[in-house]
Amino acid sequence: MASRLSTGIGLLDQRLGGGIPTGSIVALNAPPASQAELLLYEFMAPRETLYLTLDRTELAVADGLRRTAIDTGDPTIQYVAAESRVDHAIELFHDLPERATLIVDPHTVIERKERSRFEEFMTQLRLHVIDTESVAVLHCLDGRNVPALRDTTSHMADVILQLTATTAGASVETRLAVPKFRGGRALTETLKLQLTDSVEIDTSRDIA
Repeated sequence: MASRLSTGIGLLDQRLGGGIPTGSIVALNAPPASQAELLLYEFMAPRETLYLTLDRTELAVADGLRRTAIDTGDPTIQYVAAESRVDHAIELFHDLPERATLIVDPHTVIERKERSRFEEFMTQLRLHVIDTESVAVLHCLDGRNVPALRDTTSHMADVILQLTATTAGASVETRLAVPKFRGGRALTETLKLQLTDSVEIDTSRDIA
């Protein structure tokens, strides 16, 4: 069995057979109006992290990390410049240490590039996470204007985490599905999450 890296969420690791296989690309598909960033923060907790931000400034990301209740360690935060964005991102993630986490937030920006540039990014990313035995988490905004290349991201990703958030009466219900898992077992049931200032999985019997 391939070596695994923790998601930072103990119960999720158990459901996934020990975590995410090294060398994997994870696509986190989530609505922009959700607490999906908490899942990114959990991935940062167990090990060194390189956080590539493609829309918010480094200062904004750092401020968000300071406000969370999750211990995210001391990640390296890098803003990917709009000019030559794909080349700059590739240059930055080549500094990823071994057995680390790489976060691309949001990957949606890369998905709006020309297909050839997008495929170059994904190919270089794949080679590098395999070489460093790391894991890459691509934050894919699942909102009103989904890029045409989202299907290709889903095809190339090894693991898909699908987050949904719905309002039911006076409460917000958040569920996590894992419909795709290369090198392991996809989950046949969704997990009900409590996303406040951290991530908790509801283990009650009403999980559907």
